[in-house]
Order: sequence, then structure tokens, then C-alpha cells
Amino acid sequence: MPELKGILFDFDDTLIDWSGVNLDWREVETERLSGVHAYINEHQPPFDVPIETLVTQYMENTKSAWAEGRSTLRAPNMPNVLYTTLGELGVPKDELDREAILKAYDWGVIEGTVVFLDVPAMLETLLANDIKIGIVTNASQPMAMRDAELISHELIDYFDLCRISAADAGYLKPHPKIFEYALDIMGTSPEETIFIGDNPVADIAGAQGAGMRAILRVKKTTQKMISGLIVPDGALNSFDELPHILDEWFPGWRKDGK
Repeated sequence: MPELKGILFDFDDTLIDWSGVNLDWREVETERLSGVHAYINEHQPPFDVPIETLVTQYMENTKSAWAEGRSTLRAPNMPNVLYTTLGELGVPKDELDREAILKAYDWGVIEGTVVFLDVPAMLETLLANDIKIGIVTNASQPMAMRDAELISHELIDYFDLCRISAADAGYLKPHPKIFEYALDIMGTSPEETIFIGDNPVADIAGAQGAGMRAILRVKKTTQKMISGLIVPDGALNSFDELPHILDEWFPGWRKDGK
């Protein structure tokens, strides 16, 4: 029987609860892109494109990138979409200071998101038992950007080993390559690693396709199973249930043997 060495987690709606978010995404992008607009006007004038035009073009390009990504499972890349949009609106690509533009975009924690209450204690238990942990998220932002959220939510110190976004790997879950990329960083085999996420297709089918056992994170209390062709190896309503699942699958995973 293989030893449990690692657990990979989805990020959004697995570790971070988005149920309290009630925002107009156009307003969010307008705030972020206003910083970009101001930076370009200050450092690379003239840029007489109205902010409304920049927001509209960027959001349309983002929508197209995600449509292609869902079709091909090649991950959209948010910075590249932004740079392409600026180029289309007349900013010469060879004059773009990409790092400065992303800094001006100033991605950060989204108002209304919170850490699920059962997360910190569970992560501490896993680390106390020498279980490697990591994050694999289907984000178009590189993880270097999403780290701002982990810092704000006080989770960054738990995940010093492995933090991967789809933009980093180049592939979207459920493509096996994003999971293989994470396993390589973790230094664990699929048999030694489980995946936990809330999306039956991206997280459960994807992880199983890469050879891992997969646990469905159920956001609302329900029976611990889903109907259809995708069946998780396990399911939990609270991370308080995770140790009991691990006891069944990997007896002896606890250092104290209890």
C-alpha cells in the first residue's frame, strides 16, 4: 500500500469561500485598469483611449481567451491578454514595461472572499504530520499575482512548496499536464498524492485522469456522492472529515499513530 506523501488543493471555493462576493466584475476591472490607464498616460503618452474603451476591449479579449481555453484546455494568460489589448489600442508592444503595467493593475484580494473556517486547522494538521501540500488553480493570473490573496488571507506560509495556476502550467484542469507539473514540484507520485477540489470535471475527473485519488469538497451539506459519470473517490462537507478518510486510505499516516 502506498504511503500518503502529498495533498493538492484547488483554491477558489475549496480553500477560499466566494459565496459572499457580490460585485459587478466590470467595476472590478475598471478599478484595476484605471491604474494601468494612468500609468501609460504618465510614462508612455499620449494614450487618449477612454478608460471605458480599454475595459470593454480587455473584457472581450478575456472572454475570447477563456472560450478558446475551454475548447483546447490551453490556459488563458491574463497578462498576455492585457498586453495584447493595449497593443490593439495603440500602445507599441516593444515599449511596454510589462512588470510595471502589472504592478499598476494591482491585483489583490476580492472583497467578500474569506477563508473557510475549517481550513487553517486542517492545514496545520497535515503539515504537523509531514504531509506536503500544494495549490493547483485554474486561474488565468500567474500565481505570483494570486499570491496577494494568499498573503491577505494569511495562507501563504502554508504553501511554500507548491503554488500553481493554469497560467503558470500552460494548461487548464482537467488536462493531465497541470497535475503532472504539480506532482513534479511536490516530488510525489500520483499514488502517494490526493487532490481535493469542488469541481467534478476540472478537479475530480482531472485528478483521477492523472492517476490520483480525488475528494470532492462539497460546499453545501449534501449526500457524499454525485450522480453521473464522474464519481469522486471521496467527498467531504467539512475538512474536519478529512483525517477519517485518510485513516481509511492510508493507515498510519499520522505520526503519532492515533
